[in-house]
Amino acid sequence: MKLYVGNLPYNVTDSELTELFKPFGMVVTASLVKDRYSGQPKGFGFVEMSSRGEGHKAMETLNGKTVNHRILVVNEAKPPKKKGARGR
Repeated sequence: MKLYVGNLPYNVTDSELTELFKPFGMVVTASLVKDRYSGQPKGFGFVEMSSRGEGHKAMETLNGKTVNHRILVVNEAKPPKKKGARGR
């Protein structure tokens, strides 16, 4: 199950994000979204858990939890929107 994790502190690393979700099960991937020019984290990322049950447990526990004075937003990731043709 892929989760969206928002309102992350800007100093969090991929490995810290992994550690945050480890107590809820096996973390398949954890990655922060970074600005393509500066390389700085944008304050959100995605975590993929090995099962839906683990993902739901993590979501229920971490959504609304405060980390470094920021309240996390954790919910199921939505598939990316398809880009349509412009000007038609």
